[in-house]
Amino acid sequence: MDLWQLKVFVNVIKEKSFSRAGETIFLSQPTVSSHIKDLENHFGCRLIDRLGREAVPTKAGELLYEHAMKMLQLQEKTETALSHFLGHARGRLTIGGSTIPAGYIIPRIIGPFNRRHPDISLSVMTRNSARIIEKVLKGDVEVGVVGAKSTSPQIQQEKILKDEMKLIVPAGHAWSGLKEINRKQLTTVPFLARTQGSGTWDAVTRSMKKADMHPDRLNVIATLGSTAAVIQAILNHAGVSILSPIAVADEIQHKRLFALEIEGLNLTRHFFVTTHSKRTCSPLALLFIKFIKACYKTPEI
Repeated sequence: MDLWQLKVFVNVIKEKSFSRAGETIFLSQPTVSSHIKDLENHFGCRLIDRLGREAVPTKAGELLYEHAMKMLQLQEKTETALSHFLGHARGRLTIGGSTIPAGYIIPRIIGPFNRRHPDISLSVMTRNSARIIEKVLKGDVEVGVVGAKSTSPQIQQEKILKDEMKLIVPAGHAWSGLKEINRKQLTTVPFLARTQGSGTWDAVTRSMKKADMHPDRLNVIATLGSTAAVIQAILNHAGVSILSPIAVADEIQHKRLFALEIEGLNLTRHFFVTTHSKRTCSPLALLFIKFIKACYKTPEI
């Protein structure tokens, strides 16, 4: 048994899935299964049961999970303490990012952050905004960057970037030459929605309700689980959608997609650095928060 096997085990329990755990720690599902089998051989008992599509701990697994969490936390604290004693920051930091931050905002600063702190390794977990906030609440990640405002008193958020969402249409669409449409026009075309929990979709529906326009009036032909899927559907003329221009900057530059305003609809939102209000951030997390705030200190970036 080693600490890496325990980390694999802990991630399977947290994610309730071998495949999702593998995605989180960048391992294939067979490799994850092999590590779990080695642990079960070591302890001589079954640690995880597969119930339908979920992986759940046995009673022995629950006991191991409790102690494994303590061991992994102690490992992290030990490495951090020694690094600070030696005068430099070193270690691994897992950051949670919703779709736009994980795909476009955080990657922009990984290079500069690595040059400033070469001994800190970043791992970016991608989920929708609701799931990332949930991960922060549970203590699975220290820092999240999301596009949705949380109402939980246990969540602390700070704006780092303003986002002006737009209606996105493909080249050749009847509206591709326009700068703006009205709200009534929006209800006349096939619309591509995001799943609940998406920060983008939450911001869209909230803006529509403030403008006395119920989202049910949209002609939603598909609800998709990622921004990338929405973009591909628009490019293939399945419909239109409201997205962050950050996600389609390249397509807009090359005139494959076009961005329009919607009259009477305020589609401004912000991205937030998100932490737990009751937990003290580690030195590595504080370094990352300070760095990303400095990089995006002007809200128009």
